[in-house]
Amino acid sequence: MKIIRIFNRGVKDGFKSIFRNFSLSLASISSAAITLIIVAIAIVFTYNVNSITKNIENVLTVIVFVDRGTSEDDINILKDKIIANENVLTSSLEYKSPDDLKEQLSANEDLKNVLNTLDENPLQATFVFKVRDVKKISETANNMKTYEHVSQVKFGESLASKLVSMLEIVRNACVITVVALIFVTIFLISNTIKITIFSRRQEISIMRLVGTSNTVIKLPFLVEGLILGIIGSIIPVLLTVFGYTFLYDYVGGDLFSQLIVLVPPNQIIYLTSLVLIIVGGLVGMFGSLNAVRRYLKI
Repeated sequence: MKIIRIFNRGVKDGFKSIFRNFSLSLASISSAAITLIIVAIAIVFTYNVNSITKNIENVLTVIVFVDRGTSEDDINILKDKIIANENVLTSSLEYKSPDDLKEQLSANEDLKNVLNTLDENPLQATFVFKVRDVKKISETANNMKTYEHVSQVKFGESLASKLVSMLEIVRNACVITVVALIFVTIFLISNTIKITIFSRRQEISIMRLVGTSNTVIKLPFLVEGLILGIIGSIIPVLLTVFGYTFLYDYVGGDLFSQLIVLVPPNQIIYLTSLVLIIVGGLVGMFGSLNAVRRYLKI
């Protein structure tokens, strides 16, 4: 019961302190809200980047063209070399002979008529495969070009490399911004708690004289920081839930093309909201701890 009374007292004092220093509390809440909005954007963006990268990996293929006239033994040797490459997804590796390709293309009547007019099959045998890491696709393709009996290697270099690089740059910029804003928020919350401690210095002195424990004295300040952080997370949570759902519905689930598909809201908004509340509370608590340790000599 004593613990419950101490906790209830700490919560009440924490709320009172927020209203007592309302202007500074509002600044702290605003800073926390701005920080957590950026955090929300970073989380949603990162989650979608990972999803888009996986989509690219699922559809992006490397095509290795084999020299005409290559013997079956040499083709098998080339196949072993391709399999030996650690970035090649071996389960996706497929060999297509010129006859296989001709049959495949003959499904189109126009192409079938063109191919039937030719004396020889002009198509080259190919190896088609997907990669494990799309970031290394250019390195993998260049490695394939050095293999004997390989005439050329084709892959969506501009699509894969440039898109993934651009997304990573933006993601890293979001992370740096988030870290900077978190420090600003901690600083503002620390100053808010510092002023609260200063305004209550006489009360704290009396509490010390009558033998009040350090935990009881510290608790209201920690609760205040926690409340400031959680209140600051409310707007970012609402923006995440309603904003992302609106964006997803507005664009129909994909951006620019069916390759860049957004993650459905129900797979991301609830987890992101929980993370925002936890981060907000932790940032507020850390700001309070920082102030208590520096300005409350107990």
